[in-house]
Amino acid sequence: MSLSRLRLITFDVTDTLLKFRTSPGKQYGEIGAMFGLRCEDQELALNFKNSWRRMNRAHPNFGKYSKLGWQNWWMQLIDSTFAESGAKIQPEKLPKFTETLLDLYKTSAAWQHANGAIELLKYLRMQQQLGTKEQGKPPFALGVISNFDPRLDVLLRNMKIQHFFDFVVCSYDVKAEKPSKDIFKIAMRYSEMENLKPEECLHIGDTPISDYLGAKDAGWNAALIHEKDPPYLSNKYGEKIQEFYVFPSLYDFHRKLSNNFITW
Repeated sequence: MSLSRLRLITFDVTDTLLKFRTSPGKQYGEIGAMFGLRCEDQELALNFKNSWRRMNRAHPNFGKYSKLGWQNWWMQLIDSTFAESGAKIQPEKLPKFTETLLDLYKTSAAWQHANGAIELLKYLRMQQQLGTKEQGKPPFALGVISNFDPRLDVLLRNMKIQHFFDFVVCSYDVKAEKPSKDIFKIAMRYSEMENLKPEECLHIGDTPISDYLGAKDAGWNAALIHEKDPPYLSNKYGEKIQEFYVFPSLYDFHRKLSNNFITW
């Protein structure tokens, strides 16, 4: 089968395994209303994106390197998002406001499984178990590589998918983030697969630069889950993104994988 060359398969989380149940703008607006703040959802969504980019430039990896800390990182992002939307959060309410949002985004109230995610994970786990029975050891390991803060383990448990994985690599915890080669090397080590080579690894994610090109630059195989068609992606990001490895959803990836339409 087409999995035979692979000894490690990893997944991104946001917009790959899990998707937001509603847009951050709408979700932030609903929490804001609980605290007496009224904002337009579209304005919140735009200012959230602007604050996200600004915070990532000033304090990458959720403030890990600048020692800001991930909770303070989010507090500053939330504060600026609402302030720029014309609804300044009172300083004495900001800690509780931040805690409420951070807790919400650890649960299924904010997240849902991506199309085809559960079915694919069940299929891969079954193939892993069958291979173990035949060979006496797992033929491949399953893992997560995500640019995320320390809530990741709780989120995966709450979404009932953590048990599918042999390990989880969280960028904040390991002090490395995609697309750095370092985080892919860490994943290889965490897999505990003996004599593992980069060409025996596959990463599946939705971001052309962080997931697909990051994995390819580390010598891995890569699959890109993306709504844009392959010609658009190839034109925007160059020929390094091969059309054969771009899929509109995990459902489509699973269908082609199980029918041996994908080779690595």
